[in-house]
Amino acid sequence: MSNGVTVDADAIRKLAEILRDTDLTEIEVAEKDARIRVARVIPAPAPAQYFAAPAMAPMQAMAAAPAQAAAPAAPAAAPAPAAAPSLDASHPGLVTSPMVGVAYLSPEPGSAPYITLGAKVTAGQTLLLIEAMKTFNQIKAPKAGTVTRILIDNGTPVEYGEPLVLVE
Repeated sequence: MSNGVTVDADAIRKLAEILRDTDLTEIEVAEKDARIRVARVIPAPAPAQYFAAPAMAPMQAMAAAPAQAAAPAAPAAAPAPAAAPSLDASHPGLVTSPMVGVAYLSPEPGSAPYITLGAKVTAGQTLLLIEAMKTFNQIKAPKAGTVTRILIDNGTPVEYGEPLVLVE
């Protein structure tokens, strides 16, 4: 160097090797009047790319779900979900999911369901359970009436606002 300073290339290489081996970004060594600082720039990771999966129709999603071998067969009284071609979201008897979770039509596996198609219910009666974060939440009838549609199967994952039952 022109100003009379000598550079210890071996020391710089060793410090660079330490940076690489320890994933440090900077190291500095000072000895008497000499000081060596080695730094490196670590490139930021590329942002994660997310792709939306194509939406499946509710019946396709249920068919695609694997059958649970340990679950007992559903009782004969448990109805299959009815198709809901023209469901009015403002219907006063439409019960929608207040949360994301898994809906269950009976209090425990193998027991009778809370409701069946055509059953008479009273206001505040438990219609089904939604499990969210290992907590079972009772979903109650908004009014007295007859269950005219059950729009989910037992053990179905549900989204917030998803129609569950129609009471007329």
